[in-house]
Amino acid sequence: MHRRAADPAAVTALSGAGGVLARLYAARGVRSVAELDLGLAALAPIGSLDGIEAAVALLARHLGAGNRILVVGDFDADGATSTALLVRVLRALGGTVAYLVPDRFVHGYGLSPDLVRDAAAHEPALLVTVDSGINCHAGVALARQMGMDVLVTDHHLPGASLPDATAIVNPALPGQGFPSRCLAGVGVAFYVAAALGRELGADRGLVPGLLDLVALGTVADLVPLDRNNRILVEHGLRRIRAGACRPGITALLTAGKRDPRLAVTTDLAFAAGPRLNAAGRLDDMSVGIECLLSDDPGRAGELAELLSSLNEERKEIEARMQQEALKAIAGLEPGTGALPPVLCVHRPGWHSGVVGLVAARLKERYHRPAVAFAADEGGLLKGSARSVPGLHIRDALADVDARHPGLIERFGGHAMAAGLSMAPEGLATFRAALAAEVTARLEPGVLDGAILSDGELPEEAFGLATAELLRDAAPWGQGFPEPLFDGIFELLEARVVGLDHLKLRLRTAGGRRTLDGIAFRQAERLGAARPAHVRLAYRLGVNDYAGVRSAQLVIDYLEPA
Repeated sequence: MHRRAADPAAVTALSGAGGVLARLYAARGVRSVAELDLGLAALAPIGSLDGIEAAVALLARHLGAGNRILVVGDFDADGATSTALLVRVLRALGGTVAYLVPDRFVHGYGLSPDLVRDAAAHEPALLVTVDSGINCHAGVALARQMGMDVLVTDHHLPGASLPDATAIVNPALPGQGFPSRCLAGVGVAFYVAAALGRELGADRGLVPGLLDLVALGTVADLVPLDRNNRILVEHGLRRIRAGACRPGITALLTAGKRDPRLAVTTDLAFAAGPRLNAAGRLDDMSVGIECLLSDDPGRAGELAELLSSLNEERKEIEARMQQEALKAIAGLEPGTGALPPVLCVHRPGWHSGVVGLVAARLKERYHRPAVAFAADEGGLLKGSARSVPGLHIRDALADVDARHPGLIERFGGHAMAAGLSMAPEGLATFRAALAAEVTARLEPGVLDGAILSDGELPEEAFGLATAELLRDAAPWGQGFPEPLFDGIFELLEARVVGLDHLKLRLRTAGGRRTLDGIAFRQAERLGAARPAHVRLAYRLGVNDYAGVRSAQLVIDYLEPA
């Protein structure tokens, strides 16, 4: 258990935020009260994103000419929200607009040549990619050869060269002067739409009115919540809580048994996001996009229920694959010296839409990067990688590709997640090459799985007022983590609920407070013999049950003390 350091000068400068919050903010890099201003006026200027003027001119020209525009999306939540946002804005501006999403199992990722051939059936004069395109050289080239203009809007890291698009907007491009390089794909789409609306004199509320979509896509894509992204997410959440959001987002939250009036980032991450993602993992993301485009609450509710059914199916598939993955690395537990620095797993029959979740679970369990592979219909392996802080997985793949030309057919991604494809006969070579790359890049101790805590809460802070204060100080998320505290508690009662969850009754070390605690998927950690005291890493949450609200410990880790 390690504790986050906080600059004392920053804590002092932030004292106006309150004692508990001052230290939490300082430990997350905030240096002044001014940085806590999440007003829309504090957003990075719309026109400061490189390439946006050319993108606006291109869109305005095609809109003015009445040309057909086709938005090409992606099959995850970021891609779905990006598509819905841009389609809504372009249609509101009078455009003749359709959308197309690649089928994960037919086209693969991004603007592939096969997808371009399918797109040609719509007879578009302009293709606009969202959340993809920056590494789709062949698809962009074919579209241009077929007479289409191509606008690429993306946030993924580019390769050594850029596609020959008519215009490109991407905050991750080298030399980009935009102050927030962490925008999700939907954030890039928002900036393009806002600039276009300003250029064409659209209603000033048109694009800001879609910030609920931006919040959902940003949180679901796990991009770092720098100040700019926190502003976007905060205002999207405000719209959701006020009932001023898309009916589809309300329906997705309701289907996940979350109250939209009380929505926080975790509701987007664990209720709405997975249901939306389930469509792209198992079926056709068009179902998810239609849910976000519908203005009919009844229809949105029907689609949200369909997405919930797909999500339940996804859970079953994931559970089976997860068990098979654990068996594949059985006996290679940390501490034996046998567990490799990166886990690469593959089993016949795995579902390519779920391998990313398997990789994420392995990363969480073993505290090291993981790559899970599934074979496509042609036998090619499609891999999904998840990383740990301190290892830029996309850059690691780039170095493997440079040292072993031809081993990886295609790859792309971010610091914490990436995708790749390769021939199955190269898997052993890839596994060894990536392990060597990870070993060379990681600092000592990164794979130890140490928990990073914000320290102990004072006795007087264990109450509903502090829990609500922490909730309202959000948005918390990737790169700006929800506060996690640690401490020793007296264990008064423990019982298993569900398959492997623990419901606890605890007393604080000072003996003055008694609280409930919930520990998900941790029944095995406590063992049969109940200790008198336990050491916890926990979040202080608000539990709303039967209309009664109380503070509750949401436990990330526990061990006998």
